[in-house]
Amino acid sequence: MNVLVVGRGGREHALCYKFHQDTSVSKVYCAPGNAGIAAHAECVDIQETDQGELVTFAKENNIALTVIGPEQPLAEGLTDLFLAEGLKVFGPTKKASAIEGSKAFAKELMKKYSIPTADYETFTSFQKASDYIKSKGAPIVIKADGLAAGKGVVVAMTENEALEAAEDMLEHNRFGDSSGKIVVEDFLDGEEFSFMCLVNGGSIIPLALAQDHKRAYDNDKGPNTGGMGAYSPVAHLPAETEEKAMNEIIEPVVQAMMKEGTPFTGVLYAGLILTEGGPKVIEFNARFGDPETQVVLHRMKSDLALLLLNLLRGVTAQAEWSDHTVIGVVLASEGYPGSYEKEHSVQTILDAETFFYHAGTKVHGSDIVSDGGRVLLAAGSGEGIESARDEVYRALDSVHTDHFFYRKDIGSKALKRS
Repeated sequence: MNVLVVGRGGREHALCYKFHQDTSVSKVYCAPGNAGIAAHAECVDIQETDQGELVTFAKENNIALTVIGPEQPLAEGLTDLFLAEGLKVFGPTKKASAIEGSKAFAKELMKKYSIPTADYETFTSFQKASDYIKSKGAPIVIKADGLAAGKGVVVAMTENEALEAAEDMLEHNRFGDSSGKIVVEDFLDGEEFSFMCLVNGGSIIPLALAQDHKRAYDNDKGPNTGGMGAYSPVAHLPAETEEKAMNEIIEPVVQAMMKEGTPFTGVLYAGLILTEGGPKVIEFNARFGDPETQVVLHRMKSDLALLLLNLLRGVTAQAEWSDHTVIGVVLASEGYPGSYEKEHSVQTILDAETFFYHAGTKVHGSDIVSDGGRVLLAAGSGEGIESARDEVYRALDSVHTDHFFYRKDIGSKALKRS
């Protein structure tokens, strides 16, 4: 079959790389793709937001399955258009993607159906938000209601930090329309992990657990980013964690979406935290996580394209996994997640002896250069977290990373607990 991946980042590179390996796939296309994706798929010069052109391309190139990577085209209804044209597409409708597109919608859904999450209130007025924050104290979490590329969350350890974040979002339009409403929720203490599931209506295929590192700098310091690294599996979590998360969170929210008339088809990403009272929801996303997808799919032995196509046809099978641990370390442009420069060469970095997923790269003449905040993800594999970490950091230590930075402690918590 021919497969089309929509997107240009590291998540899409991981999808294209996996589809390239799948025996059921004859040709992989990616729109628009990047410099690394071009090694595993034919990159097509169509932007993620060019809905009509994407539909036309899928029809003209006999695309059997389209997978939409980023959240923005989902929120803009790309899935709906594909479905209206009778095309097979894996991704939620515009209405269903509200589980990511509106934090308030997700929280209200969880409250209605008793799905475990932090207590919260929503605000459009800074004065009311300020009064609430002062009444609650810190630590406390401030979230932009809408999409903010993974950067719309502030875990405030002081009251002043919380007030500044709320003011920044509501009064100064930090994230434009996305922060016209905010969610203020209780701080939850525990071990965070990511649980992605392939969903079609009431059918669910769980993927392997992963752990993401959101903060920009070592020891979880600095601002939140889209993710600075991840690893899978998360072997130090209690054995019953996945089952509890499935029974108490994933299955109830999938059923809730159906009851609300917005059945979910696509990747349901649950950002969870294991508290003393069990797993609770931090956030839901409506698509493959980034950088979790890179490490999770690197471990997948199943034919992903067949798994997805069969799921759309109503046939559910379990995914198969390598026993190895995979760890991914993101190389980001200096200044990220704030302002940063582009078009710095990454050619010598790519000479390191490890596999790189490209997140923000492009071809410039005979060179490959940076074209985003998160630029590359170096993936290392080993029999456990220690050997996987050794592999990836040995590779990164062997090259000069001028103009870029990366965290030196990805997976260190797991190492201490293994």
